[in-house]
Amino acid sequence: MAKTDTSRSRKATKAAATRSDKDTWAAAYKLIDAPKGAINIAYEAVDRHVQHGHGDDTAIIWLGKDGSRQDLTYGDLAQATARFSNVLLAHGLEPGDAVFSLMGRVPDLYFAALGTLKAGLVFTPLFSAFGPEPIRTRMEIGSARVLITTAQLYKRKIAAWRSELPSLKLVLIVGDTAPEGCVALGPAMANASPEFVTAKTEPDSPALVHFTSGTTGKPKGVVHVHNAVLYHAFSGREALDLTPGTIYWCTADPGWVTGTSYGIIAPLVNRVCMIVDEAEFDLDRWYRTVEQEKVEVWYSAPTAIRMMMRSDAKAASAYDFSSLRFLASVGEPLNPEAVLWSEQVFGQPFHDNWWQTETGGIMIANRPGMTVKPGSMGKAMPGIEAAIVERDGDGLRALADGKVGELALRPGWPSMMRAYLHEQARYDRCFEDGWYLSGDLAMRDTDGYFWFVGRADDLIKTSGHLVGPFEVESALIEHQAVAEAGVIGLPDETAGEIVKAYVTLNPGYTPSEELERDIRGHARKTLGPAVAPREVIFRNTLPKTRSGKIMRRLLKARELGLPEGDISTLETDET
Repeated sequence: MAKTDTSRSRKATKAAATRSDKDTWAAAYKLIDAPKGAINIAYEAVDRHVQHGHGDDTAIIWLGKDGSRQDLTYGDLAQATARFSNVLLAHGLEPGDAVFSLMGRVPDLYFAALGTLKAGLVFTPLFSAFGPEPIRTRMEIGSARVLITTAQLYKRKIAAWRSELPSLKLVLIVGDTAPEGCVALGPAMANASPEFVTAKTEPDSPALVHFTSGTTGKPKGVVHVHNAVLYHAFSGREALDLTPGTIYWCTADPGWVTGTSYGIIAPLVNRVCMIVDEAEFDLDRWYRTVEQEKVEVWYSAPTAIRMMMRSDAKAASAYDFSSLRFLASVGEPLNPEAVLWSEQVFGQPFHDNWWQTETGGIMIANRPGMTVKPGSMGKAMPGIEAAIVERDGDGLRALADGKVGELALRPGWPSMMRAYLHEQARYDRCFEDGWYLSGDLAMRDTDGYFWFVGRADDLIKTSGHLVGPFEVESALIEHQAVAEAGVIGLPDETAGEIVKAYVTLNPGYTPSEELERDIRGHARKTLGPAVAPREVIFRNTLPKTRSGKIMRRLLKARELGLPEGDISTLETDET
């Protein structure tokens, strides 16, 4: 990665000590060992546990697609990450250089992530499902110096253009052999020392870059620093109930920020036992994993939960879920129906929370012990000041409870992004009048719970009414036939916009005019005729990102023949 000057970024955070809850961060520091003036994510996640006598504790239970299993202790992780750090330095890599990964959820991915951070380099994970162009674009933006991948992925997606990326100096191939011009990681790791002195990175030293899709144009490279580990530790404990020894399963891939922040860093910093499943979603496999591994805390996405909902409760009745003590969800708002379903099947609700790639950690959550209001994101985390704001003249003003506006946060929390790579002006536009502007519309109720309405550019204005697509989607999936729904607004001469819905169906239901009328009738009865969709279109799938977000903007762009923008994170497409 090109060295990032965070001096201008610090202007947005220099008031952190006064704007954030000092007592909260003082308490958070007790969860880590950072010496004054230096902090390193990998040290906090691995090495300190070994130094404190917990080297034999299980850190990762890895479940292979083929049924294999590998248990890794914190001592194993310390040695493997040290070997990876030594491999990097043996090839002349320097602090601040960018290391990209492109592979599935295999142990080498976790060694690479932590070994890169341990060496003081910057880590960027990519989805293994990306095509050649999205990979190349991100590696160009991030000035990739190193890529770690598999031989198959290299030949299919990298080899054809590798020579055209001058920044790329080293390609590490998982396994014992490598294509010409690459280095086999297996022998390199075996020959490297299992000892390494962790780099003394500063709190503001860049550590991670995650790419998030832009509505149009190139993806954005979001920069996070080593000091983010303070918030990872704190929020993992406060929002997910991660305590030493907890058996924890985050189903997110590290190619998505959740899979790194809460699939690697937060759990390991809190010394839990992580489940890592190489395989993709399979209902029986997931239920069997929860039962056999006695999972206690389960963090997943609404898309996965809705996929589970598509099978009736009988599919779950054969399994023992008594080990579960806390369930959480993130990725997009969790529909009320999913919360109620979870209570019926697992005996407890999924606890929704809200955050963004830019925030680096959970900002609003239904925390352990809180009363869950189905459909709500929860309350602001300790140390986080959140408000609903709107533009008032040349500035912003906070709105009263019950009013819809943009969700904003006071800057200063430790995991806040410090830059968009090479896009300072875009970064600066995220901050105004002492607030970070999320771009999400929401409402806060009188109990302090926040309710998601939609992205600012998703809001539908129809016949004088402001309609949040999430509200309509939640009503639609209450219908027994509907599995998922995506709602958009389309231009209309009379109403301004009309509401149009796209739905997928549960097993046993077939698209028909009669079913379409019944679903619209249900929506009219639930929402009223002004808000209910005028038309319901059946689809086999809806376009979603790999993190599970339904891409409403893509539905709308295709309807109107507009540019689709960056769709490199697309997981499924409408058919």
